[in-house]
Amino acid sequence: MTDDIGAPAVGTDGNPLSGPQPEVARAAGYPDAPPRMGFFTDTSVCIGCKACEVACKEWNAIPEDGLELTGMSYDNTQGLGADTWRHVAFIEQRKPLGGQEPGVSHDDVDVFAAARGLGASPSSPGPGATAPAPPGTQAPAGAPAGEISPLAPDGRTELRWLMSSDVCKHCTHAACLDVCPTGSLFRTEFGTVVVQEDICNGCGYCVPACPYGVIDQRPDDGRVWKCTLCYDRLGVGMEPACAKSCPTDSIQFGPLDELRERAAARVAQLHAAGVTDARLYGEDPDDGVGGDGAFFLLLDEPEVYGLPPDPVVTTRDLPAMWRHAAAAAAALAALAVAGFARRPR
Repeated sequence: MTDDIGAPAVGTDGNPLSGPQPEVARAAGYPDAPPRMGFFTDTSVCIGCKACEVACKEWNAIPEDGLELTGMSYDNTQGLGADTWRHVAFIEQRKPLGGQEPGVSHDDVDVFAAARGLGASPSSPGPGATAPAPPGTQAPAGAPAGEISPLAPDGRTELRWLMSSDVCKHCTHAACLDVCPTGSLFRTEFGTVVVQEDICNGCGYCVPACPYGVIDQRPDDGRVWKCTLCYDRLGVGMEPACAKSCPTDSIQFGPLDELRERAAARVAQLHAAGVTDARLYGEDPDDGVGGDGAFFLLLDEPEVYGLPPDPVVTTRDLPAMWRHAAAAAAALAALAVAGFARRPR
């Protein structure tokens, strides 16, 4: 291990740039580090309110970033960037919801018939309803009273929304930190990764190094910005602004080990309820980045949420590459020496 703050955390496999690292802050030079802190984002209870985005911008004084609709969803911030440190993704799917509560099944519900009857049928009264619905336009049996079940035009497939608040993952092995030439990026005593913008020289090496595409440069001066996990709030015992503002506790903050236990219990609960697609993403210390400090419960494949399915720290193979380069240089030097030694005098 190293005593230099901001230095790579040496993994248990001997590679300083990869592998599990249970004490990432100690490995970075904090002998009395507190428990590693992080985020667990339970997307199954995210309602897409974007309170986390607003709170993040307000607390960190992040500039407005355009609020441009993608044209493919109600998402108006599009992705993480230098001016968006929290991003709530809106993903629309023609897929069954899964794990429905008894009595609210949406099978065989015709959305158009339900829409025609909305506001006219006794089962779904609405403003101005003065007469019973015409024959054949009553909401089908099994549809919740007053609600329209969103189905495809053929009536066979349901519509569901997947919403997820994305953020910097604060990786155990952070390639952005590894490649920073100025020390602008550093590991905190809480195990998080923070950018010191006043030291950043705008080289941009960290941008392609991030396996998640999180860190980004501002066009005016080239400096990079990303989530700090509200390092200033953590230092005075406060939780990050996004977690504080989340009305459904979709974003949960705390010691990483406790969050992993809580997340595993939540997945088991969802599986028991019939939501078999529920899975954790980024919690495994044996994955390609040594586990994330911010991990997620997803209801579909990571690619659906715009996340890489098998992220790997981009600097993992640097030690082997340098060894191979040194071996090649030594071989060339040996050949040169041998050539001169055999030359006739």
